[in-house]
Amino acid sequence: MSTADTTGLNDSAGDLSHLPGHIRRAIEITPAAGTRERIIDITTLGRRTGRARRIEIFFYRAASSTYLCSGAGGAATDWHANLLADPDFTFHLKNGIRADLPARATPVTDPAERQAVLAEIVADLNQPHDPGTIRPTRLEDWADSRLMRISFRHRP
Repeated sequence: MSTADTTGLNDSAGDLSHLPGHIRRAIEITPAAGTRERIIDITTLGRRTGRARRIEIFFYRAASSTYLCSGAGGAATDWHANLLADPDFTFHLKNGIRADLPARATPVTDPAERQAVLAEIVADLNQPHDPGTIRPTRLEDWADSRLMRISFRHRP
């Protein structure tokens, strides 16, 4: 069983047991989830300005964890650069369930983990009903994607 460390983070990114059931269910999406269920906002701190920056983004569930991913192409993104500078951010559920969750991002750099997670994300997007409507959905096109694993903080 996961326990909180002194920073209030879960010691396992996949452990959502500390979250209320309705929030946990909203995060634990499956390949059957539609586009709307995958859309969230995140608020990061600007790496140069220090000001809050809120954007809309897709989130993904793979390997029993939650991820943010830049998608195909691997182009630089402000949200990714901001999280590298300051990994603490707010994960905003907004479709159906509304919640502002304190979270922390960890870049996924291990090649084997990246390959496994990206393969799951691409397979999810290639479901017959195409829930994500993101193209292209070939694994090789996603190889350079910015990929962050998300841990959710315990609330005091």
